Amino acid sequence: MRRKDREMGRDFGYYVIDKARYGILSMIDGDEPYGIPLSIIRHEENLYFHSAKDGRKVCTLTNNPSVSVAFVGEIRIPDNFTEEELKEIASDESKAILLISSVFTTEYESAVIKGKVEIVEDEEERIKAMRLICEKYIPTKMKYFDMAIKAGLKRTNIYRIRMEEIKSKRKRYDKQGKEMKYGRMK
Repeated sequence: MRRKDREMGRDFGYYVIDKARYGILSMIDGDEPYGIPLSIIRHEENLYFHSAKDGRKVCTLTNNPSVSVAFVGEIRIPDNFTEEELKEIASDESKAILLISSVFTTEYESAVIKGKVEIVEDEEERIKAMRLICEKYIPTKMKYFDMAIKAGLKRTNIYRIRMEEIKSKRKRYDKQGKEMKYGRMK
């Protein structure tokens, strides 16, 4: 990671993964990159997702199980200066770097994992993974889960990614407009 001052710890990475609406699964299909957004859930040190029984993703993962998954948490455009302060900065070219670093920027949270995909064969783990996915994405419909899983489980691949590496990063400003570096939370 080039910007070590923005690096966050493993727990922050979990936080980003858990609240992200989706993850981008990146794979190598032959000699070509291939990435797709997926509904992914984290349980302990594993990520789970599901798919149809065939297709490009299934073939790609069978041929090369090494993957990377990127998650994006909150993003926001900071508002660090009043209009008067911006006019003052703009009147002095020696302060132009402030415009780049504190105005024309984005606050963000991200986590990137590396790991190997495995197809989950154990029926109990398959059902547990699907339950976790459904609880995250459609919690108000869980009373129908048992019927749906009975009908759909045989037609679904469930995958596990054991997280071998997790890197998380954040750019955020405090209330005084100062960037919170080196994992500072307040």
